[in-house]
Amino acid sequence: MSNLETYKDLIREYSKNSYFKLTREPMKRLKYPFIVPGSVYKYQLWDWDSWLTDIAIRQIISDNGGAGEREFLECEKGCILNFLEHTDENGKMPIVIDGDHELFFMVTAKNAHKPCLAQHLAFILQQTDNDVSWISDKLGNLERFISWYRLTSKHEPTGLYYFLDDTAIGVDNDPSVFFRPDGCTASVYLNVLMYKELRAMAYIMEALGDEEKANAYDIEAAELKDAINEHLYDEKCGMYFSADLNLVPIDPNRRLHSGKPRHWDCLIMRIDSWAGFMALWAGIATPERAARVIEENMLNENTFFGEYGIRSLSRLEKMHANWQSNNPSCWLGPMWVNANYMCFRALLNYGYQEEAKALAETIVTVLGRDIEGCGEMHEYYHPDTGEGIHGQGFQSWNLLVNNMIAYLEERDAVKEF
Repeated sequence: MSNLETYKDLIREYSKNSYFKLTREPMKRLKYPFIVPGSVYKYQLWDWDSWLTDIAIRQIISDNGGAGEREFLECEKGCILNFLEHTDENGKMPIVIDGDHELFFMVTAKNAHKPCLAQHLAFILQQTDNDVSWISDKLGNLERFISWYRLTSKHEPTGLYYFLDDTAIGVDNDPSVFFRPDGCTASVYLNVLMYKELRAMAYIMEALGDEEKANAYDIEAAELKDAINEHLYDEKCGMYFSADLNLVPIDPNRRLHSGKPRHWDCLIMRIDSWAGFMALWAGIATPERAARVIEENMLNENTFFGEYGIRSLSRLEKMHANWQSNNPSCWLGPMWVNANYMCFRALLNYGYQEEAKALAETIVTVLGRDIEGCGEMHEYYHPDTGEGIHGQGFQSWNLLVNNMIAYLEERDAVKEF
């Protein structure tokens, strides 16, 4: 048996024996069953962690003949219901909810839940023949959640969205947002998620039979797609970047600017982050642009492409570092499995099957070796050695490796909305 087959077996066995440890019964402030990022977490429901972990667990359950699916469905639904339960009257939804007490991020962050709850719900509906009976009367809060982003975090001149501050942004110390002034970055990560979120809202409204709202969300998604392609794609580098919105307002009475005021509404920030590849994961890029992004950037060994996965930040960036850190976690170079999973999907979206296969085999090797060596997985890894850097015992979206294995074995692979 080859090492790859051995690693697949190790991963499958580990996943089968551990995925149920990521589910929790209702707990005080969390009225419904839910999913936690890993067995080391007690009662914390996190935003994009629960969404991506759900996709992974669905694959594991499918691989095991559907055993436990009915019980797990209640945890899937509970993730949605718990977040909607804690959405305030303005539509602000918490990033994390702790069943036992209030967490720092939930209390102090200006930011809200990343725009992925509608995607999570749409994914669940796809798995359950669009059964909306359990959620149809609670969708007002989800619509208010989208409105909260429109009202608080949308830059009207460009049509792009921005983070209000650098707290709990997901890709925690992304230099395009981290340690920068509040409200100044149109993050490519945030805008791609919002595009997918609007598409998911259209899907949900269609499942409800509300064609008018479905069409409105589709139009809004198309407008954001155009804005991303206009403002966040850089022809010079063949890459999607975040943009700086922190520009001096145009004042026609100011002598220095009166001769030729600026005709641009943002400035590209040429910081090479893996988040630029998300535009391909979401299908936003044209085939021509996608080819440049993949061939000149994603698969470039001098920048992103490491022997053990795609780096979270190009190694040519001055900020590049493979340090161990937590809260914020390090996204300055380490290989993250969720990021590599999205890159894997991006490659498949644009016909790069062989490259997607090679990347999937790499991730299987990294995680299989980790399980073989210490019996667990880590939160993120060194892209040049494959060694775990931080967070031994982390499961969460690392379990998406099972979805990659299903693809490699030409079986039905569960895919996100």
